[in-house]
Amino acid sequence: MVAVTFASSCNQDDFFELPDRGGIDAAIWDSEGSVQLHLNRVYDVVIPQFLYQLIPDRGGVHLASDESFYPHTDQWARGALGIDYSVVLGNNDVRYVGNKYDWSAGSNRYYEISRCNAAIQNIPEGALSDQSKNHFLGQYHFLRAMVYFELAKVYGGVPLILEPIDPQNNTVSGRNSAKEVFDAVLADLDKSIAYLKDATWKDDDGRGKINQMIATSFKAKVLMYWASPQFNPVNDAKHPYDASRWQTALEANKAAYEMGLANGYKLLPNYADIFRTEGTMNTEAILVRTYTNSIERRGHDGESRSRPQSEGGSAYQGYVATTRLLDAYPMKDGNPIGKGAYTYDEVLFWKNRDPRFEATIAYNGSSWPLSGNDDRRQWTYSGAVNEGSVRGVMCKRFTMPNISSGNVRYQDNIGGNGMDWIEMRFAEVMLNYAECANETGNLALAKDLVRQIRERAGIEQGSGGNDYGLGNVAGKEGMRDLILNERMIEFAFEGKRNSDLRRTRRMHLLTGSMSTIQIALVDGNNTKAVLEATDPATGLRFRESLDINDKEVYLKYFKPWAQDYGSTNYGPYAVPAFHYFYTFHNDFVNKGANIEPTIGWSGGTFDPLDN
Repeated sequence: MVAVTFASSCNQDDFFELPDRGGIDAAIWDSEGSVQLHLNRVYDVVIPQFLYQLIPDRGGVHLASDESFYPHTDQWARGALGIDYSVVLGNNDVRYVGNKYDWSAGSNRYYEISRCNAAIQNIPEGALSDQSKNHFLGQYHFLRAMVYFELAKVYGGVPLILEPIDPQNNTVSGRNSAKEVFDAVLADLDKSIAYLKDATWKDDDGRGKINQMIATSFKAKVLMYWASPQFNPVNDAKHPYDASRWQTALEANKAAYEMGLANGYKLLPNYADIFRTEGTMNTEAILVRTYTNSIERRGHDGESRSRPQSEGGSAYQGYVATTRLLDAYPMKDGNPIGKGAYTYDEVLFWKNRDPRFEATIAYNGSSWPLSGNDDRRQWTYSGAVNEGSVRGVMCKRFTMPNISSGNVRYQDNIGGNGMDWIEMRFAEVMLNYAECANETGNLALAKDLVRQIRERAGIEQGSGGNDYGLGNVAGKEGMRDLILNERMIEFAFEGKRNSDLRRTRRMHLLTGSMSTIQIALVDGNNTKAVLEATDPATGLRFRESLDINDKEVYLKYFKPWAQDYGSTNYGPYAVPAFHYFYTFHNDFVNKGANIEPTIGWSGGTFDPLDN
């Protein structure tokens, strides 16, 4: 790798510089209050936000998957009809690393790194107590590791800047290899774990602060990624597969799992309560971004983006499930559709399913308590009164049942539900551990960890050796597929599916159009008038009396499985394999410090997996 030096007057490397460097007073590192304010800002820009609150430029690159029916993010992967979109998507179409002209939250990741670099260099020389220094440094090292890990997931290799840049001696190397970036991330996490060994904050006042459990769990996750096919491909002559990475990842994930148990982390009894339970009552939440609806500028609009229009919301299409997600849920005995004791009905597709289906998916006529009404049902047929352009299936997970419709909106920087975003929970630690166990040949351990997840979900135990639908899974390959599917449903709409598809090199295997469900009426407006007529005696619409689990009744009014293949402007998924590592946009390549384009992209010479 070549180090390239530019004259400071050329201003070539300002991607990597703090724009307000001159405004930072060295005295801030002597004051706990000042350092805490500085650290708070780093948390604010690094810890992921509630979904769809902040979408990076060209956000579809990072959010598209087979989980969400959202053309605005899927279009890059689906392609314009009749066009090879792998050609249309150019080097300047991925801006995840940032834009030097935009310093807002999440827009230039090197701005976030620069803040961490400044703190890591200056805090040791400050006047704080040794314990305070350690606690601050532990958090800064973690946050820097988190940013570099996110960059590695997207680009593989990136410029590795670990010290503040001197504007008078501006020397920046080109892109480091993925291995060098991972080594730096792991070194930061090791330091974080050591610095935070006596940090005991876990009460409500410490909610959201990095602690040793968070750093240990995150390190285990990083090592699992390093062992996974994106960075450790199989049958690649140029980059030999390294099985020892899975053993290292197994040991790290075992340590995280055991630390979690020792510190009281466990699965919440009710899957539906995961995001609705906060503070010390949530024994499953590990890494969270805290929100509140009572303090100005500390909330989000997640309630509105999830809720139907009839209850004061404006449901976001990103929360509309694809039929592939719906089909991923097993039956309630844990067996896939078409196998096991339960018969699957294409009309009444919600019947006898994994209970996580009911906790996640609002379908036509389903129960969805909102605005304090425990008996409320959600109607998703086309043209349903007060629902606007509703889709046939919606997401329930991020709504609070008791918030009234008049208090749903986050407006004037206050309000909404104040629900915390959970970036990592104990279920993820368990499934990470299960994946590593499977890849190292311990099928029994992998099954036991998944069994715990399914038992919490409410899946039936079953009999005859097929406990929770796991008995018939044989071999590493079968368990590998099951774990990936389990992650899809356990973390539905938690923003993990895109990364999982890329990590396992399965994104380019997606084919066909993504579809969702639209519910039509048997006799159009005539049926609509019947369904929405009000009974004077009860004040309820006729539809509220329908037994939707009676197939004959349902078919009398609704046309089932009317599938919507989305915008006619976009074709089926067609993701080229070289998209597992994106390239830097032209601002960096043409004006930055020796930034090579990634192989596969136009002019690409940089191979992220070369050491």
